[in-house]
Amino acid sequence: KPQEVMTALGIKPGEVIADIGAGSGYFTFRLAHHVGDKGKVYAVDVSPEMILHINRRIRELKVSNVVSVLSDPDDPLLPDHSIDRFFFSESWHHIENHAKYLALTKRMLKPSGQIVMIDFQKKDLPVGPPLQMKIAREDVIRELESHGFRLTKEYTFLPYQYFLNFTVQ
Repeated sequence: KPQEVMTALGIKPGEVIADIGAGSGYFTFRLAHHVGDKGKVYAVDVSPEMILHINRRIRELKVSNVVSVLSDPDDPLLPDHSIDRFFFSESWHHIENHAKYLALTKRMLKPSGQIVMIDFQKKDLPVGPPLQMKIAREDVIRELESHGFRLTKEYTFLPYQYFLNFTVQ
């Protein structure tokens, strides 16, 4: 339900969003449409192949507000105090060093910044990664709260995923 996700996010023109684990750009280009010409979306991924794919799509779509970033597995490599929102869609479970990543995202966020987490519920589902790769909603909340973030909004319209918004406390 990508359109419902975009509506729920209430993105304002001019925002700077980091799409972590951007992959093929499924959400990247939707986010770019919503931030507009004055905004920016960093398409962050650790896969050179995915970054090449994103770069081709940037050229094909003639998009000027998407910047691809080939990142380290434990560092998004973005400037400090530059991001309005970090957007994680089905990517948090791929990051190994959560504590380091959260410390970096906190530093990279603007003062009123947010972290958006969309990931698969930890149960047997007809879609998504194997059960052992999934992270329970409660564990994500506990982890982010222990690193100085506060759950400010939760959406329940996605059938297989949780959708959580956090801000810095």
